[in-house]
Order: sequence, then structure tokens, then C-alpha cells
Amino acid sequence: MSNDTPNNPPTPSTPGSPNPAPPDPGGGAGPIKLVAIDLDGTLLRSNKHLSTANAKAIAQATNQGIHIILASARPPRSVRDIYHHLALDTLQVNYNGALVHDMPRGKHVFHQPMSATLAKKIVNFARKMDPNVVISIEVLDKWYTDHVDDKLPTETSKHFNPDFVGPLSAFLTVPVTKLMLLAPPEKLRPIHQAVRTKFAKDIAILISDDYLIQLVHKQVDKANALKLVAEKYNVPRQQVMAIGDADNDLGMVQWAGLGVAMENGWHQLKKIADIIAPPNDDDGVAKILKKYVLDRQ
Repeated sequence: MSNDTPNNPPTPSTPGSPNPAPPDPGGGAGPIKLVAIDLDGTLLRSNKHLSTANAKAIAQATNQGIHIILASARPPRSVRDIYHHLALDTLQVNYNGALVHDMPRGKHVFHQPMSATLAKKIVNFARKMDPNVVISIEVLDKWYTDHVDDKLPTETSKHFNPDFVGPLSAFLTVPVTKLMLLAPPEKLRPIHQAVRTKFAKDIAILISDDYLIQLVHKQVDKANALKLVAEKYNVPRQQVMAIGDADNDLGMVQWAGLGVAMENGWHQLKKIADIIAPPNDDDGVAKILKKYVLDRQ
């Protein structure tokens, strides 16, 4: 997901039950060979920790030759520790699909930013509505802003400082990977609505916390990035599993041959998923991997 608790309360369902699930997880094309996993609200517990059960299941999957792909709204630097703890060597999806990063080689293999001109228009528009709205700009794996409000944190800002703090004009000259607007909920709601109305055709808008909106290139989606990664590993769609919990996981869960939504996830996601996994605080990823991937190799 994004980094947060769902805005939509989960609807009751039986953990691990199908939605219904297809009888063959491989969709008739053989066993699952690639699994894309969201981080916050999915792989990580609510306290942001990685459970031993999830780590062991992923280790078993990689030992069996299954490609494990972390697919997150986070930038590469905020995924690094988890990635190394899991001893992965695969590509990862960052910024909701705006970036595909090759961490072992320290390079980006795909980048779909919005133009600097469009980003500047959105920033000026938001600042006219509220001069105090916090503007955070991510360019590849760097964070730029003109001020930070500790009362409005992101998962990344809890652990990393900005790479640059200064006038927005100093860095709004290059394409922007992700633009974030942060403000107290009552102040952000009208900004969100106005930005959506004015720029809906030009950008994709993703919601995480009620004090944060994330803006990316209009074609950015985890599904598009996952498709690219699957092609690079020569894995057909039918042999891809995607696991997520929120609105920014909708695309990849729907695209994958086997789409999985967490029990703690958003109602909209659970409606379109093939399978409902146990909650993230109950090792849902490990249980789904064991039942639909590891036991079927």
C-alpha cells in the first residue's frame, strides 16, 4: 500500500477464503513463479516490523527459484533494509510504479516521472489555496522540500532527512518522480478535491493518510511496473501472484494471474481479489505463500 491504515473499514470475510479463487493458482499455466508483495499493511505488521514467519516463507520461496518482488509506494532508500534482510536480488517497484529499481546493481531500469512544468503548476495551485501546505518532492531516490512538518510524517520521513531544504524554484526544474502534498486533514480535503478536479486528466492521485496525497504521472500504476518486471524475468501473467491491501494495489492485484487482498485491506480491493489473505498482523503473506505457492511447486 501506501504507508497507512485504510480509510475504508474492512468488510467481514473469512481469512484465507477464496473470493472465489481460481482452482489452479497458475491459471492453467503452471505454478506461481513470481510474487509481488506490497509492504505497509501487507508484508509488514501494523508496527512496521517484518515477522519471522513472513521472512522464512520468502526465504523458502527464493530458495525454490521464485522471484519475490517488493512493490511499494516507498522510495528505494526506505525499502533497502527490508530488501537486504530478506536477502533478495530481484528488481523492486517503488513510488507506486513510477520507478523500477535494481538495488544489487545500484541503478534504475524504468522511470516514469511527471514533467517539471506540470509539477510546478500543481505546487503553485496548492500553495494559492494554502500557503502552508507542505510540498515534498521525490526525484529518483532523493527528497526535496522547502520545509518539514514533524506533525505530518511519511514512513520515509520518520527515518530519513531531506536531501535538500530550500526554495522550491531551486529544484522544480527536472522531472518529478512523486509529488506529495501534506496538511492537516481539514485543510487538505479541499485542496485534494480542487487538485483532482483541475488536474485529473494529467496525473494519478493516490491516497494514504488523510493528511497526505501522492501525485504521479498519469500512467503510473503498480500493474504497469509489475508487467515490465514479469517480462524481464520471462514469467507469464498467469504465473504471477500479487498481494496488497490498499487502493494503490488495485491495478497489480487485478492484473496478476492470482490476485490477493489482505483481510485488513480496503473493501474495493477485496471485491476484485481472487483470494482474501489473513491479516498482516497474522502472518497473512506467509500463510498465502505456503498454501498457494510453496506447497504447489
